Formats: sequence, structure tokens, C-alpha cells
Amino acid sequence: MIYRFRAILDTHEDVFRDIEIEASNTMEDLHNVITQAFGFAGQEMASFYISNEIWEQGEEIALFDMSEGEDTVRTMSDTILEDAVWEEQPRLLYVYDFLNMWTFMVELAEITEPESGVSYPNLMYSHGQI
Repeated sequence: MIYRFRAILDTHEDVFRDIEIEASNTMEDLHNVITQAFGFAGQEMASFYISNEIWEQGEEIALFDMSEGEDTVRTMSDTILEDAVWEEQPRLLYVYDFLNMWTFMVELAEITEPESGVSYPNLMYSHGQI
């Protein structure tokens, strides 16, 4: 299955990217696609947060587990997309570079079948500049 996401940068300007990625990819793969699609180097810390219909921050899925002790955090490399996002749970908040706090609203727009001749992940559409 192919997940089609819209990633919207939280700014005054309209800046968003439409991305296709396989549901079996990891959250780290989605992180890499988003950073590349928006022109970031991808070298900064980042986290996804499960979100609800009013974009509240929920469970964290971190790039690295920086926790100490018993309270471990889910990591992007160990979390498959379809285990974190589905039709009834379509929203994620994505924060990249905790010094600059680039914040994105990432929403699952559609689940579809792969198209022959298309390689995934795929940047479908790009609007606006950072």
C-alpha cells in the first residue's frame, strides 16, 4: 500500500509538500523524505508526535532514544508507518531541529495501490519556499 501525505510547514506563508511513501517504510524513511522535500540537510534532531483532530501533541516517536532508565521512547527506525498512522489515526506533528523548532502538520490524505513505473518515496507536489 502507498500512503499519500501532505506535510504543511507551520508558517504564515503556504508551504507544503505532497509525498507518497510505502506503508511498510519506517518513520525514519518519512523523516528523510520530509527533510529532503523541504531542503533541509537532515542532520538535526527530530521527532514525530501522534496527533488528533485538533493537532494536539501525543506520543513521541523520536529519531533517537535519548531517555534514561525505564521510560523508553519509540524510535523512528523501529516504527513502521502503518503501525503509527492509519485511516482512523491520520495526523502527526513533526518537529525538526529543536533549536529552530520547524513544525509540520503531517496528514495522511489517501491510501492507494502502487503505480507501475513510479519509484517510492515520491515527491508528488511542492508549494511555497521556506
